[in-house]
Amino acid sequence: MPLSSMLQISDQFDHFQIREHLAKGGMSDIYRAYDLLSGKEVVLKIPDRMSIGDPAQYERFQRELEVMRTLNHPAIQKGLGSGRFNNTPYLVTELIEGESMRELIHKKAPLPSGEAVDIIRKVADGLAHCHEHGIIHRDLKPENILITTEGQPVILDFGLTLTKGSHRVTYANFSGAAGTPDYMAPEQIEGHRGDQRTDIYALGIIMFELLTGRLPFGGDNNMAVMAQHLQGAIPRLDKEQEDVSPQIAAFVARCIQRNPNDRYPDMRAMIADIDNLDSIDITILEHATGPGTAAPFWKKPFVIAVSSAIFLMVAIILLALLLQSFHH
Repeated sequence: MPLSSMLQISDQFDHFQIREHLAKGGMSDIYRAYDLLSGKEVVLKIPDRMSIGDPAQYERFQRELEVMRTLNHPAIQKGLGSGRFNNTPYLVTELIEGESMRELIHKKAPLPSGEAVDIIRKVADGLAHCHEHGIIHRDLKPENILITTEGQPVILDFGLTLTKGSHRVTYANFSGAAGTPDYMAPEQIEGHRGDQRTDIYALGIIMFELLTGRLPFGGDNNMAVMAQHLQGAIPRLDKEQEDVSPQIAAFVARCIQRNPNDRYPDMRAMIADIDNLDSIDITILEHATGPGTAAPFWKKPFVIAVSSAIFLMVAIILLALLLQSFHH
C-alpha cells in the first residue's frame, strides 16, 4: 500500500502525478499534483503513516469535503473531491498560488496597521460566511491561511470543523482538545467544543501577531502556553507596539477576552467595528489586562483528569516493581 510519506516527485497516486510536497499537517501530507484526467493541477491531502489505519480518517475527509463544497467564498479554499486508492483515503482541493500567512509574518511582521486590518477584514468575511452556514473552523492559525498573489487571504484545512448536528469523532494519535495551543480559546483548552466566538478569539490572536511579530501568550511548552491563555495577563497592544492606535488595541482586546461572552458576539459585529475603527470604545483597555478571573489552572477539569491519570499510572508501575522485587 503506498504511504503518503513514501510519495516522491513524479510518483502516480490514483490518477494523480505528484509534482511537489507542499506541507505536512497534523495528520496528513499535502501535495501539489497533476490530475491526469482533467489536465489541471490540484492539491492532494493524504493521511500520514501514523493515521492511515484510523477508520475515522475517511470520515474526517468526507466531512471536510462536505464543508468546502457547502461554502462558496473567495476567502475559502474549494474542495474538488475525495477518493480511496489502495485503501488510503485522500482529499482533492483547488490549488492556490501564494504564500502562507506564516511566511508573511516571518518576512514582514510587524505589518503596518492598515495592511493587517485589511487582511483580517477579508478573513473575517470568509469566517462570517462559514458561521452563517453553521460551520465553525476551530483551528485558525497562520499556517492555515494562504495569501494569494493578489492579496486575497484564503482559509484552508477544515479538518477540525464543527458543523450543526455533528457528533464527536475521535481520531487515533490525536488529543481530545481540538486546535493549536498558541491560538486556542480558553473554552477549547477546557475541553468544550466552542462556537463562532472561538474563531473570533483565534483571529484576534492572529491580528496581534501580524501587528507585533509575536504572540500575546507564550511558554516553554504547550501546557505553559495553555496556562497563559487561561491565566496570563492580556497584553495591551498599543503599549506593545507604538504605532498601533488605542482603537485597534481595543478591537484586539475584545477579540481575545477569556470569557466568550465578553468577545464580539459574532463575526458580523466584529466586522462592523473593523469598518468603523475610529468610533471603537476604548474603555475595555482599562480592564483588558491583568490576571484572569478563571479558576486556577491546576484546578481545571482537564488538568485534574490528566494529573490523576499520570498519578494512577505511576502508582501501578511502582506496585508492579514492588511485587516483582517481593517475588524475587
